[in-house]
Amino acid sequence: MVIQLSALHWVYLGFIIAIIGFMLMRRDTTLICIAGILGIGILATTSASGSVSGIFNSFIFAIKELLGTILIISIIVAMSRVLIRTGINEIMISPFTRFLRTPTLAFWGIGLIMMVTSFFFWPSPAVALIGAVLLPVAIRVGLPALGAAVAMNLFGHGIALSGDYIIQGAPKLTADAAGIPVSSVMQASIPLVIVMGAVTTVAAFWFMRRDQKLGTWRDGLIAAADVKTGVSDSSEESDRNALSLGTKRLLAAIIPVLFALDVLAMFMLNLQGGDATALIGGTAILIMLLITMMTHKGKGFEKTTSYLIEGFLFGFKVFGPVIPIAAFFYLGDSGFIAMFGEKLPEASHGIVNDLGLALAHVVPVNGVVGSITLTIVGAVTGLDGSGFSGISLAGSIAQLFGHAIGSGLATLTALGQVAAIWVGGGTIIPWALIPAAAICGVDPFELARRNLKPVLIGLTVTTIVAMFLI
Repeated sequence: MVIQLSALHWVYLGFIIAIIGFMLMRRDTTLICIAGILGIGILATTSASGSVSGIFNSFIFAIKELLGTILIISIIVAMSRVLIRTGINEIMISPFTRFLRTPTLAFWGIGLIMMVTSFFFWPSPAVALIGAVLLPVAIRVGLPALGAAVAMNLFGHGIALSGDYIIQGAPKLTADAAGIPVSSVMQASIPLVIVMGAVTTVAAFWFMRRDQKLGTWRDGLIAAADVKTGVSDSSEESDRNALSLGTKRLLAAIIPVLFALDVLAMFMLNLQGGDATALIGGTAILIMLLITMMTHKGKGFEKTTSYLIEGFLFGFKVFGPVIPIAAFFYLGDSGFIAMFGEKLPEASHGIVNDLGLALAHVVPVNGVVGSITLTIVGAVTGLDGSGFSGISLAGSIAQLFGHAIGSGLATLTALGQVAAIWVGGGTIIPWALIPAAAICGVDPFELARRNLKPVLIGLTVTTIVAMFLI
């Protein structure tokens, strides 16, 4: 049955196009998203008060949907602050340093350690966790600082963040926007993440070795690497010496075991989505509380709050731009009634679903067109340097094409997620990869230039693979 599109559908589509346009111009899309919510509200409620109230209600709905993701990231960051300041992170990673004996081993070793650490701690905290320990070792065996930054970027902000299989922040956003379970997006993303990761990292390593042999390699050094923790030197030194070496070694051994048990529990108890996130989050809170009280003793109560505040500041700073964008795209499916208290026209399956069905009757939509479109949309949404701010759009577009094609919705959603995270999550947008560049003491623009060609090659190959999976 052909869906009769109303003004509601056309206005929604118009604002999607406007959002993409503003992203291409590298302009902030918050105002456009709010205007879109207001416009949809006026059409839906025909009431000034209802449409204005809908803006606030849309933010509440988006925050409710994203709250678990914001909390887990904030808690993980809070815990990482404690590990860094006590020096436990150095002991956790130090056993791996003995394997970094050549530039090649250093590149792949730093990358793999960064990837595993990022799965549990998220890339930004992971950069600080391992940068201070592994960077000097890598440089000592001949790996340039820029090469170490490339490895940390591609394996952490690329592979680990685009899959996000433990914390599940990215698949939660895209799955909600696409109207499918988180587990479906995660399963569909596995082959795409593997292909993208393998192609990109191998290409980056090959280009690095080639340029070194040709003498065209540029280190891009701007300053000595330095990990900033946000505390004074005297306070930091006091925190590092608060625990004995034996105690720190014991904690460094216990922490990975606890998270490994969490992963085992996820498989044994079939925990996914919010349940898996809650298990990781609860474990992180207990670890943070234990180490904080052991380190600060009488001041532990106050320090616990201080670390949590740091974590929440980071979490809301990352997700602040995401909330209005997600609020707009939730309108396309589950959020419409919650935001405006109004039902869609009879026979409607949701704004995005209706557009997808209408599209199927107008243009020849297939897996090739869908894959290319989702890669482009994902890449465009990543141009703001967030990676997360536009993946709701990628999920929404994937839903549109998935219903039009009649298959491959999860694969298209995962493809949009992978493209958005790889472009905007901190691999080729200079202002997004500042943490890794600063810790390695290299120019972020040189790092972005070095990552650009491998990432573009990886996206091309991954898009082709997605065409065969749909």
